[in-house]
Amino acid sequence: MKKYKIIAIAFMLMVSANVYGYDNGDFQIWDTNGQDVKIGVGTKFMMEEEFRFGENASEFFYQHYDWGVAYAFDKRLELALGYRYVLERAKQKWMESDEPYTCITAKLDIWKFQIEDRNRIEYRHFRFADDQVRYRNRFLLKYPFNFDTTTIAPYTSDEIFVVSSGRGFNQNRFQSGLEFGVMKYVKADISYMLQSLRVQGDKWVTANVLWTKIKIMF
Repeated sequence: MKKYKIIAIAFMLMVSANVYGYDNGDFQIWDTNGQDVKIGVGTKFMMEEEFRFGENASEFFYQHYDWGVAYAFDKRLELALGYRYVLERAKQKWMESDEPYTCITAKLDIWKFQIEDRNRIEYRHFRFADDQVRYRNRFLLKYPFNFDTTTIAPYTSDEIFVVSSGRGFNQNRFQSGLEFGVMKYVKADISYMLQSLRVQGDKWVTANVLWTKIKIMF
């Protein structure tokens, strides 16, 4: 029993650090593919797959699969409920977790700027460690330019992470990118993200992330 307790504690440290032994300033590539299906007025079914590569983009270390439903009360407020299955690799072994979540997103348009404030709560059930609750808040500012055939929207955002494991505020993501329409039902997004993580000893380490996204909307 003591052996398994030590393993669980070690795993929790790896999860809360989320750096997988990579050097400070590591270059990573994240790739996200999403699908939105309209199922009613203001309601959609969402699916998402994401894959991450670290160690200067040479090592596949993370993947998740996400399913959820979102309902827009109006243009200013959206509620989403979902489930995420996560696989994170640590020392050549894939660690599994289940993460049901809820999101409440407030939206505002002012002087053609689009502002979003997303509040997300996740219940993280780890298969080999104690469960954890995580709160995420993302503030996004976007300015779309409309052309005859497409819309191009540069944006910037900042997201904070707060966990219940006693570490509190342990992650920040500052992101800047460009969202654009590829065709009528396809939207693409390419961005740079500076991810900051608080690890043991209250030391902060960073990763430079090239993040690409494709979303198909039916």
